[in-house]
Amino acid sequence: MRGLAHGTSYTVRWHVVGRDGHSPAGVYTFGIGVSPPPPTAAAGARGTTWRDDVARWLLFAALSLLIGPLAVRLLVLRGPVPPALERRFHLVTTVAALAVVNVGIAVFVIRASNALQLPFDDLLYGDLKPFAEQTRFGIAFLAMTVGFGVVATLLMLAWVFDLAAPRWWALGLSTLLVSGLSLAGHQGTEPNASRLTELADWLHLVAACVWVGGVATLALLVWPAAPALRARAFLGFSRIAVALVAAMVLAGAYLALVRLPDLSDLWQTDYGRMLTVKLGIVALALAWGGFHHTVVRPRIEAGAGVRARPSLVGETVVALTVLLAAAVLTNVSPPPVDPGSAPSASSR
Repeated sequence: MRGLAHGTSYTVRWHVVGRDGHSPAGVYTFGIGVSPPPPTAAAGARGTTWRDDVARWLLFAALSLLIGPLAVRLLVLRGPVPPALERRFHLVTTVAALAVVNVGIAVFVIRASNALQLPFDDLLYGDLKPFAEQTRFGIAFLAMTVGFGVVATLLMLAWVFDLAAPRWWALGLSTLLVSGLSLAGHQGTEPNASRLTELADWLHLVAACVWVGGVATLALLVWPAAPALRARAFLGFSRIAVALVAAMVLAGAYLALVRLPDLSDLWQTDYGRMLTVKLGIVALALAWGGFHHTVVRPRIEAGAGVRARPSLVGETVVALTVLLAAAVLTNVSPPPVDPGSAPSASSR
């Protein structure tokens, strides 16, 4: 205890950086010759905050507005479209790709600030190399930043030279790069994570991005800019939406069982409670989509005039709320698992 004064209490702050980039932190106190204050009375290191949730939500939204419109344009609305709609597709997807890069940088900086316990001004002079190169989150950030920079370049080339091929490359590369979030998140770093959980999480993310971005495309791009293509776009997207919903539900259910093996975890842990909130919002979004599929779709097929845009905007808002819940859930640590249930090294 050399250097510590008798009759004084001390606060020790600690923080660690997990392989997924999360920064669990806290304090403990002790006293020499006096009783230490309770830890709750000490000013300690901070962990994940609302800034992490907002940044992750904006990242999910940008990914959706990149992948969803590309999927609709290339898979549903093949061939020529009105120039006004084509310009909107180019503008939205290019801006979204640039947003993914910049929001991704913000996510990294916020995580680094949490881990190093530095205010933003001091962070500019901090050494972020270990955080970037020695954690899964940092490595994924570097790969995704470079990768989505390439995606943005491809989309600008497609826009300037009116080419279709770069869009296909951009869509394929974007869906591949999303795997960085799965490899660096809970499904890739928890003790019972496996290749299957990583694959399921990637499938869940890609399906969600196409679904959310696709609904937003119908509401914000196709409906106001191309009235003649409304029926074609709505019916075409409805056909792939069934597969998207099935993929999201099945992959999400599997991941929930892996992370919460006990039913009581749903109400006894922060992760379970947040998952319950997310499931409630997802149920509302799926019910809204079911209304479109069972009520609106037959009327459009019959050639009846349907004022569907307000409802599509409403579903878009609910879908974006699902992404917010997913962002918060991503930043909540799941309950600990029995070490005996962790997969062997051969499964990794």
